[in-house]
Amino acid sequence: MMTDMKITEETLRYISLFEGVTKTHVKDCIENEEKLIFIVDKGQLGMAIGKSGETLKKLREMMKKNIDIIEYSPDPERFIKNIFHNYTVTTVKIDQKDGKKIATVGIDPKDKGKAIGKGGRNLKLAREIAARHHNVDSMTIA
Repeated sequence: MMTDMKITEETLRYISLFEGVTKTHVKDCIENEEKLIFIVDKGQLGMAIGKSGETLKKLREMMKKNIDIIEYSPDPERFIKNIFHNYTVTTVKIDQKDGKKIATVGIDPKDKGKAIGKGGRNLKLAREIAARHHNVDSMTIA
């Protein structure tokens, strides 16, 4: 299940501003009610965040939005681990079942509730990101 990437004019402006300030390449940008999520090329996360998080703070002020940055990886398991970078990920396992890619993410019990999010919103967002970049059909947190 490849999810369509919908990028609006406003999102394009955010990407342009982000790339101009950070001097990195944005692979994708997801916007929801709460925040902007930028996917940057492998090896560019540090540059995007900046020394002591200064670049990220500057971007948050300029865009007046909360921002999350995820480092892309061509390896789906590594990429999913990067999606959950704010939590203690113990394992990531991807299985094929009935022609579908199913990811199981092991999260430390103390972080599990936050990783899933209120009403499952963080998990839903993680599923969307994994589907957009690695055709992951389903994701559960164990």
